[in-house]
Amino acid sequence: MHSIGNDIVDLHLAKTQSNWQRKGFLQKQFTEEEQTVILTSKDPFLQVWLFWSMKEAAYKCYTQKYQKRFFAPQKFLCKNLSNSEGIVTIGSEVYVVTYSITADYIHSIAQKHISEKMVSKIIFTKNGLSSTKMIAQSVLSHFSAEVSLKKNKIGIPYLYQQQHKMPNSITISHHGNYGAYAIIG
Repeated sequence: MHSIGNDIVDLHLAKTQSNWQRKGFLQKQFTEEEQTVILTSKDPFLQVWLFWSMKEAAYKCYTQKYQKRFFAPQKFLCKNLSNSEGIVTIGSEVYVVTYSITADYIHSIAQKHISEKMVSKIIFTKNGLSSTKMIAQSVLSHFSAEVSLKKNKIGIPYLYQQQHKMPNSITISHHGNYGAYAIIG
């Protein structure tokens, strides 16, 4: 089964709730190489949240495969390849990340291998009001009525049809006014 991960960052919320310039933040979250890219970027704020989003998306792929959660952002190395693609390396695992940056959000999708069968969507959730329910309804609209969405004990979402886990890989994220998901399989 292919794994997929995604992350969305509401840039307006990130500006008001997170001070990436506070002492120790960059050193705790990013490698020296990433810090250099951030600090020499024409827009360091955007670069911080792009790398953050890429790491989160790759982390979700990794946890789907290994079924284990951990916090070690410096073990993830991000590299931009273009204005819409990058890679994240975690140990010997390499994930391809496609991303979009708008004035309102950054959305990243990570996969081990790019899949042509991927479906993704971004949802405006109006200040996060029942965002989980809105995202779940949108995900389930791609399937028949007997399909349900459940999370395992470590929070990884799976699709089930009549109590049988489906082979699809799914990832869900939300932040501020935005929710997003991606499905493959």
